[in-house]
Amino acid sequence: MKVISATLVRALFLSAALAGALTPVRCLGQGAHELPAKTTPELPAKATQKLSPELLLLLRQKNMPKDSPILLRVFKEEAELEVWKQDTSGHFQMLKVYPICRWSGDLGPKLHEGDHQAPEGFYMVTPGLMNPNSNYYLAINIGFPNAFDKANDRDGSFLMIHGNCASVGCYAMTDEQIGEIYSLARDAFVGGQPSFQVQAYPFRMTAANLARHRTNPHLAFWEMLKIGNDHFETTHLEPKVEVCDRHYVFDAQRPPKSSKPLMFDPAGECPAFVVNPKFARPALAKQHADEAEYAQLLKDNAATAPIHSGLDGGMNQVFRARFPGIIISLAKVLPDGSLELPQLEPIPYTDDDGSVTGRLFGSMFGRQPGSQTEMQAIMRPIAD
Repeated sequence: MKVISATLVRALFLSAALAGALTPVRCLGQGAHELPAKTTPELPAKATQKLSPELLLLLRQKNMPKDSPILLRVFKEEAELEVWKQDTSGHFQMLKVYPICRWSGDLGPKLHEGDHQAPEGFYMVTPGLMNPNSNYYLAINIGFPNAFDKANDRDGSFLMIHGNCASVGCYAMTDEQIGEIYSLARDAFVGGQPSFQVQAYPFRMTAANLARHRTNPHLAFWEMLKIGNDHFETTHLEPKVEVCDRHYVFDAQRPPKSSKPLMFDPAGECPAFVVNPKFARPALAKQHADEAEYAQLLKDNAATAPIHSGLDGGMNQVFRARFPGIIISLAKVLPDGSLELPQLEPIPYTDDDGSVTGRLFGSMFGRQPGSQTEMQAIMRPIAD
């Protein structure tokens, strides 16, 4: 039965991947379009490449079957993507940390199409969201908007983890990195995992980081994400995610002695539920420790971060020398508490050397921007 199951999953994955090839990746929102992905009757070699001997050795050392489930965690401020994989104990363990080559927007969730924000939240990737023929080498659609986003009237489309180190709304990796991540996801699907979770955070959910960003208007949203983060970090088990009353709910189960099935309406009132004690007990202990540390940081008047960085997204520092032309600095850091972006003077764009940046954004600077809103819409995609 296991052989039959694996064969069926493999067939479903290949069918979904081929279907996905017919859909262009489009994460460059608000006027930046990707050319339609090329369609071929067979999957390209980049989508079927085997894991490297070095990665296979790492899997063996960590007792992780090659086709066991995976889970991804993304951290904007640190510009890092973690791949976690289930080991023979049934728990997820860290496999590898990949520096992110480019993410766009600022800290905070994606709200609307064209805002250039990379999403934050909990997402599920199915085989049909894998694009083997992306113009950005390979791409994984994270599934934005999810039920939470829709319930909160957030919209957008084609938000990806992809290659080519160029992004407006996505998490961009190098081609080599996305090739490896794509292969790990593919093997997990072949092994029987129906979907894998992507947890996207503004930064690592530590008490120190939350204290540093305590004046940010997104703090309540981030504190909600931290609950799911704590469930995972204390158990190394994938949190079960539901949405009700326009909020995330983690690892909910029926109350004791209740036989009524739990029904979650993303925009409606939450049903009566309790949190699975397997997650609740360790997560609560971590929460209490973090709250004590947070309170001490406030007592010590720890410094706060500016609400707006004045930059469009970021890049892990390991890539700055390798890709010096991808990001143009527009840094004007705002004073704490300000919610308005500063007025920025137009910067002429001269990179017409055929680089990725030149191809994507060179034509945008043939005229002077008008209003502040128009100028920011034009200039934010290439800012750092």
